[in-house]
Amino acid sequence: KVGLAGYEDKFPWELSGGMQQRASICRALIHEPKMLLLDEPFSALDAFTREELWCILRDLWTEQGVNVVLVTHDLRESVFLADTVYVMSKRPGRFVLKREIDLPRPRDLELTYTKEFSDIVHELRGHIGAIRQQPGQQPGQPAAKVPA
Repeated sequence: KVGLAGYEDKFPWELSGGMQQRASICRALIHEPKMLLLDEPFSALDAFTREELWCILRDLWTEQGVNVVLVTHDLRESVFLADTVYVMSKRPGRFVLKREIDLPRPRDLELTYTKEFSDIVHELRGHIGAIRQQPGQQPGQPAAKVPA
């Protein structure tokens, strides 16, 4: 299901970064968890491998129904994979925006080229830009809430 057939006898260092991520996802899912926490799982991968793994994660999520918390700095990734995106402030990290992603499921990569998808990505980017531009915010102070 994750594209590792034929690599069973390989050592981890013999696998590409994408194959290593696939193996990591398999290890995480082997015990059928109710929740999966993924912290920047695709950030070190090339664009094509990253998008391929988005689809693998989407399919596994659909089949297994596991709850996924995905930490990412990639807005396209968050909009493609998530039902809800939370934007965090700079230090200290606080949730300052909650955005429901109301795009239809199942989502395929063609969706990422639509106006609706791009509009959501640009909306989130605008909120993040506003958070970063807040005047007078000192390091260590909580960020002001951004309207949804």
